[in-house]
Amino acid sequence: MSSTEVRAAMPGEGACMRTFMDEIFRAFRRPEQRRWAQAYLWALIHASGKKTPRRMALTKPLPPAAAHGLHQFINASPWDWNPVRHRLTGLVAERTAPHAWTVAELIIPKRGEHSVGVHRRVDPATGRTVNCQRALVFFLVSGGRSYPVGWSLLLDRTWDSDRERRRRARIPGSEAGRTPADHVTGYAAEIAAQPRLPRVPWVLDLTRCPEAAGVLAGLARQRADVVCEVPPDHHVLSAGAHSPVVTGVSALMETRHARQTHVLLGRAPDGRVRAVPVHTYAGTVTTPRSAHGDDGGGRAYRVLERPDPDGRQPSRYWLTTLTEHRVEEILRLARSHTSALSAVAVLGQRFGVLDFEGRSFPGWHHHMTMASAAYVHQRLYPGPGSGPGSGPGAGAGAGAGAGAGAATASPGAPTRRVPAAALTGASH
Repeated sequence: MSSTEVRAAMPGEGACMRTFMDEIFRAFRRPEQRRWAQAYLWALIHASGKKTPRRMALTKPLPPAAAHGLHQFINASPWDWNPVRHRLTGLVAERTAPHAWTVAELIIPKRGEHSVGVHRRVDPATGRTVNCQRALVFFLVSGGRSYPVGWSLLLDRTWDSDRERRRRARIPGSEAGRTPADHVTGYAAEIAAQPRLPRVPWVLDLTRCPEAAGVLAGLARQRADVVCEVPPDHHVLSAGAHSPVVTGVSALMETRHARQTHVLLGRAPDGRVRAVPVHTYAGTVTTPRSAHGDDGGGRAYRVLERPDPDGRQPSRYWLTTLTEHRVEEILRLARSHTSALSAVAVLGQRFGVLDFEGRSFPGWHHHMTMASAAYVHQRLYPGPGSGPGSGPGAGAGAGAGAGAGAATASPGAPTRRVPAAALTGASH
């Protein structure tokens, strides 16, 4: 059936959705592409269960015959996803007050070996080997909400070396050999090249990222501010008596007279207010050269240490270029990553990021772009008829303590665990 017939079958969604669709899909030159894009977005928002073309076409009043057109729009139509994402990012920046960029990793369990990017890896959380796709989701954060505006699919060595497999999946040559650090710093460079987007800090969890030094060096090249959680043994250069000394951040903070203590007020799980000590290094540090010989231009970082209030867990450490900011402001920024983990859970449970069944690289990016658009629409324009789980405070980081899997599924749908994590960086 034609896209015109499908569009005519869809009920009116009011001025907000029409305005949103006109803005986001303006890059499509062909009216037929715009109509299928609108139908796919509408079905992502309103369909229950798995978000596959066949299941989405069962959503009233779409006719079942629309399944073929929805499938073709995602898997065969040659549209560029980047302009759609750029418009989505610009819209979020205009309608909110962004204060950070952040990244979360998404693990997508898969059966079989034919889905693009699928490979076997050990899940760091469970120690079990899983068959999966790995993705990085890039978020623009405002208040307690994280808005997904960019995606990267991580490919392991088995995909880098198999030319025939890459050809079948339509993977561009530029994707070969890219590490998670390459994806993060490349996206940061892309963002920096867009003058209308906000120059806000990057908030990252690098505690399990072997390439943490490379990530910091790459962001330093962009002159981007950072608030990055790092492992206790992360190496920094501190000023020594005769020359800079390489040391881990935890060892640095144990040096005599090295730290200053700030006492903040926090709320315990039982609701009581208690004093929370936070330590900062008395001076600033720089970073040693990365594996690629990059030292980050000698950029100065401040070190923060937050002991566990109950003394049951190890201390946590952050490096930040915001050397003049108050400690509580830096820790408030650090919580941006937590809201991103909650948003990843909602993307999987309500907007179908676990459900793509195609085998091509463009199809995967098309589906993820549309899922982002559906998520952003529901957060910017909540209201009656907006679909399951919409409304103020739904899902995306409503609480600072929310984590991956904290959000609930839509009414009547089974709860699905969405594996999300810090940037691990172990791509091979």
